[in-house]
Amino acid sequence: MDKLINGIAADGRIRVLAATTTATLSEAVRRHGTSPVVSAAFGRAMTGALLLGATQKDLDRLTIKIDCDGPVRSIIAETDGKGHVRGYVKEPAAHSEPRRDGKFDVAGIIGSGTFSVIRESGFEMGLHRDPYVGSIPIVSGEIAEDMAYYLAQSEQIPSAVMLGVLLQNTEPHVTASGGVLVQMLPGANENIVTMIEDTIAHAPHLTSVIRDGGGPEDLLANALGLIEYEILDERDISFRCNCSQEKAKQLISSLGTEEMRSMLEQDGGALMNCGFCGESYQITAEELRGMLAEN
Repeated sequence: MDKLINGIAADGRIRVLAATTTATLSEAVRRHGTSPVVSAAFGRAMTGALLLGATQKDLDRLTIKIDCDGPVRSIIAETDGKGHVRGYVKEPAAHSEPRRDGKFDVAGIIGSGTFSVIRESGFEMGLHRDPYVGSIPIVSGEIAEDMAYYLAQSEQIPSAVMLGVLLQNTEPHVTASGGVLVQMLPGANENIVTMIEDTIAHAPHLTSVIRDGGGPEDLLANALGLIEYEILDERDISFRCNCSQEKAKQLISSLGTEEMRSMLEQDGGALMNCGFCGESYQITAEELRGMLAEN
């Protein structure tokens, strides 16, 4: 089971989060049929959304949206802040040649564009607040670097972000996936910051730790070294979409009477496909007639 932990270190002056997302990404890859390099980018985006979503208590939804001119065109990762995540990739079969070091060229399939974070809250309490949207130009396409740059520029929180995905040619293709987020809160000691930077620079790669059976606690231990931390919260993580037959019918109904009548006459019903999870919902002719009568 994938897991995320949220904690503090250095007398509450550093926020630390870590997550393993191997099974979650495996499910996303199965549903979307992504190419290896897109799987790597998709996993980083979903892990990043999960980590960032866990930093806000009253969050209803957080979305990382990457709009780009690279072959993948667009990546969306959305979490409800409770450990559930879903996502969308515009071009799941996008391809790029590996880098010289043999690693996936994630930056190559992303290219230039915009990295955005959308935070929404208040829905569960019956409120309808305008979402908070922060955007930056993509600086590298490596996602972790763009996320760190976003946090520094848009939210003024110096952060270290590590996101990784390890794949293999045979089933299950996703061998390891996870990430770490370390945020410097007001009053963080410069010496501690330097210690963490040095520890991270010499730590084993997080996907190696996960592949060898390590969990979120091991990822944090490797990132923090001798600095002790306290876990405040932990939660299970899973791929979950909030689509449903009822929501599909609501969407069809919102198209209007003329469009529904056209579906009934030409197709004898309607078929809705969810771009976030690949599920299909069939609206029968009888259901369409009932919806027309209600309208």
